Amino acid sequence: MNIILPLMVILTTTFLNLHAKNIEEKTTLTDKKKLKMYYIGEKIFYKACKKNTNIQNYKKLNQCKSLNNKQKQSLFIYISTEKNDNDTIKITKDDKCPICGMFVYKYEKWAAQIYYIDTHYTFDGVKDMMKYFFLHTDNISKILVTDYYSQDVINARKAYFVIGSDVYGPMGDELIPFKNKSEAEVFSIDHKALKILKFSEINKKEVYKLDE
Repeated sequence: MNIILPLMVILTTTFLNLHAKNIEEKTTLTDKKKLKMYYIGEKIFYKACKKNTNIQNYKKLNQCKSLNNKQKQSLFIYISTEKNDNDTIKITKDDKCPICGMFVYKYEKWAAQIYYIDTHYTFDGVKDMMKYFFLHTDNISKILVTDYYSQDVINARKAYFVIGSDVYGPMGDELIPFKNKSEAEVFSIDHKALKILKFSEINKKEVYKLDE
């Protein structure tokens, strides 16, 4: 009797731990699957839908080319996420840039963030954010930057970045983000910049060159 009871406790505890681990693994798998479907949906939205399709009105999906059920599901996940996502960069006094260690709240107008499935990181500029991005590219749910002129928070993947201008950020030469190309072009001319890049065009060599 004295042996059986402790044995039952051990077996019950082991079972509960395994059950909890199984739930955790399933949750992570679900999150990763949703993230994958989000990016598939994003590609579908920009390739299969008309250019004037309003992402804020998901009922107008008839403006997209014929899609199968799986594609529709991915597209719905993408649109629902974008539609309900009030993008803001919330900074606390404890937030430090994981690259340079500076307190980000002192440089709010330059702030950028990378969101992963279960956490996020805040940066004092796009340059440091990109350094982190190149090291940790998996399981990213969104990347936010601050538009230079309006100070609006924008999706980094859709932004334009001016590089090599005479305007400096907290860490010197910066990649300066803009929500539209025309404003980036005006800034580029006014501040003698080298070039304008889309997010997908930013490479490691050019980012680290800014520190030279």
